[in-house]
Amino acid sequence: MSQLGTTDNPLLVAIVGSGPSGFYATEALIKSGLAVKINMLERLPAPYGLVRNGVAPDHQKLKQAILLYYKIAESEQFSFLGNVTVGRDLTVEELRHTHHAVIFTYGAESDRKLGIPGEDLSGSYTATEFVGWYNGHPDYRNREFDLTHEVAVIIGQGNVAADVARILAKTVDELKHTDIAQHALDALAESKIRDIHVIGRRGPAQAKFTPKELREFGELVDCDPVVNPDDLVLNEASKAELADKSNAGNLKVYDLFKEFSERPPSNKKKCCHFRFLLGPVELAGDGRLQKVILEKNALAGEPMKQSARGTGETLELAAGILFRSIGYRGVPLPGLPFDEKRGVIPNTDGRIMENGAVIPRLYTAGWIKRGPTGIIGTNRADSVATVESLLADLNTLDASNKTGLHGLVSLLDERKVRYVTFAEWKKIDSREVELGKPKGKPREKFTYVREMLEIIN
Repeated sequence: MSQLGTTDNPLLVAIVGSGPSGFYATEALIKSGLAVKINMLERLPAPYGLVRNGVAPDHQKLKQAILLYYKIAESEQFSFLGNVTVGRDLTVEELRHTHHAVIFTYGAESDRKLGIPGEDLSGSYTATEFVGWYNGHPDYRNREFDLTHEVAVIIGQGNVAADVARILAKTVDELKHTDIAQHALDALAESKIRDIHVIGRRGPAQAKFTPKELREFGELVDCDPVVNPDDLVLNEASKAELADKSNAGNLKVYDLFKEFSERPPSNKKKCCHFRFLLGPVELAGDGRLQKVILEKNALAGEPMKQSARGTGETLELAAGILFRSIGYRGVPLPGLPFDEKRGVIPNTDGRIMENGAVIPRLYTAGWIKRGPTGIIGTNRADSVATVESLLADLNTLDASNKTGLHGLVSLLDERKVRYVTFAEWKKIDSREVELGKPKGKPREKFTYVREMLEIIN
């Protein structure tokens, strides 16, 4: 048997998930200097994961990472199989049987829950479904959001919460030349929302926005950012946090809140209120959301480790729609262990673990490995680290010849699964771009899987 990773016996790796982590793992394998063949599997016909379906439509620059992924996908060592669901169309065991190693990079598809009464009332939504809806994700195409109310509440103060608030705050003219899905643009054009409350459990010094995201609220055409100056009074621990040089981003965010608090009122139609030290304790209403009951919080603990504690004092906020944006979590995949508490695949340095022991030849990278932290680029180092673990294990892997792509295609053909190749995806991609041109948009996304398949059939 010839050595693994040589021309006679190339290292065959299956990657499940086609977001940033999957492509950075592919890149690291290609750059390893070994003879490798990578087969990437994706549930949707379209690749790129959250870069396509999560990055806000008015942030086109962030989507430029796709240019690199496209280049990686053009490598002769790479194959893409879209419209294939692992756990349904193919099993984890079948991937192990056809490949020397498997890397799971399928991200965090679900949301953390608030865990409060009334959370499931009509009018209460997750940020994930709203983001998926306006980005044209097929899973959320038929969601409906009741935008007929004047007050919207967003629980959470990270960049996803900022995206949701900004999309609700922008005019149709500010959005119409982005790649926002047409059905979302049409619905937002009819929106009656006037007041958007973005609520954080902790104080202004702990808000998780990046300065760039927050600054955009000061530049909106028809929406004012509103901050109560009294909310910017800090305790000693928060002052110490902002004085710490490693925390420069949070200081910039605090300075922006200060600037917003000093702005004179204008005649803009909408207001986006940033509010702090409040935690939702109940959503109330007769059959649908009518009010959010919030508890005032106080901070306790040393600098950088402060937590919010309820004071027992509550206030009510009348609202017709609410989005929770308190973090993503992964979902289990049939055939793999899962850490229910953390919402990740249990692993050590990317090696998948079960009951404290490594499962040979199974690896993970990205959010499903470490939890939903960091920006797009953070996933590169994470994927490289996982690939380093895989390469360190090279001599222990089963080096027998595997069927790889041929084996997968045989199984899919047998099961009559209509998989989508990268060449076919390029046709769908070109058509989207073509449809966007007359509207002055970068693309007009297909929002149903059947529409994508019609293009290539």
